[in-house]
Amino acid sequence: MTRNRVAAGLAAILFVLSVNTLRADVRADEKTHFEFAGVLGRMVNLFGGKAAREGVTSSIAVKGDRKAKMNEQSQSGQIIDLAEEKVYDLDLKKKSYKVTTFAELRRKMEEAQKKAEDNARRQEGRKEAAPAKDEKQVEIDVNVKNTGERKTINGFDTREQIITVTVREKGKTLEQGGGMVMTTDMWMTPRIAAMKEIADFDMRYAQKLYGPTFSDVSAEQMATAMAMYPQMKQAMGRMTTEGAKLDGTAILTTMTMTTVQSAEEMAEAAKQKDSNKDSDDSKGSTPTSVGGLLGGLARRAAPKKADDEAGKDPARATFMTGTTEVLKVETTVSAADLAIPAGFKENK
Repeated sequence: MTRNRVAAGLAAILFVLSVNTLRADVRADEKTHFEFAGVLGRMVNLFGGKAAREGVTSSIAVKGDRKAKMNEQSQSGQIIDLAEEKVYDLDLKKKSYKVTTFAELRRKMEEAQKKAEDNARRQEGRKEAAPAKDEKQVEIDVNVKNTGERKTINGFDTREQIITVTVREKGKTLEQGGGMVMTTDMWMTPRIAAMKEIADFDMRYAQKLYGPTFSDVSAEQMATAMAMYPQMKQAMGRMTTEGAKLDGTAILTTMTMTTVQSAEEMAEAAKQKDSNKDSDDSKGSTPTSVGGLLGGLARRAAPKKADDEAGKDPARATFMTGTTEVLKVETTVSAADLAIPAGFKENK
């Protein structure tokens, strides 16, 4: 895990839930906040400080193939240029910036993901990855619900819609085979045409850099998250597809990710807890279900959260909750909003 928080890396997925091909200038202020449980949460708070605990307010500007995102709290910013295939990371305090090409980001991602996967396997006591032919196949269930609830948020009249994506082992129920549940609760206002430009830019960036998953993510952030929770990519991909079908613009979005262990894994965990096996014996037991590895890693990362939920369903562990809120939208963007500030020097 690097100082670049996984929370910041996952923030962009909430904006990719709706997308079109409109071309319009847009400026928007948004607030994001992500909460991780257990060890992962403490690490985020340690490196992120007050911003990680209370959330981050950012100003975003998009025009054509260029996007700028500035954060006064962390004194940082980022400019992405799709035509140049470059990312400019700005240090507003030191008045400097660093340039990274898309090719470099792809290479870093591949290296970091391999390292993260190796670390995850070691945590589970596995010496090497299972052959592809032995990997479990999964099925994805989707439920879209219009609750009928309405409320005013930041001056926008909104209605509530909830999308639930379930990733489970093929041919088995979630309880039987385990898996992951991703729930996105969105308060939608009638479509704001300009806001679609931000979503569209993020999608184009994601597809150009990583494929159809999510954008605005560092190589280390994506690799670590994917290694810890393998079904995340499939869940996010499906959530993006379903979100694009909704009519409107999300003003407030709350996302939760929960792992579910199978009945078999729960029984095995209880057996191991009651026994006094030595470390070698415990390492010899390898999860066999889709939810096994997910559940084990989630409970290592979020022991307190898992304990809090035990009274509801001991097989489930929520490892991440995140919110994104649109505060203000404008349709005027100047050249200065998308340019590296005058006087900044490049760090090479």
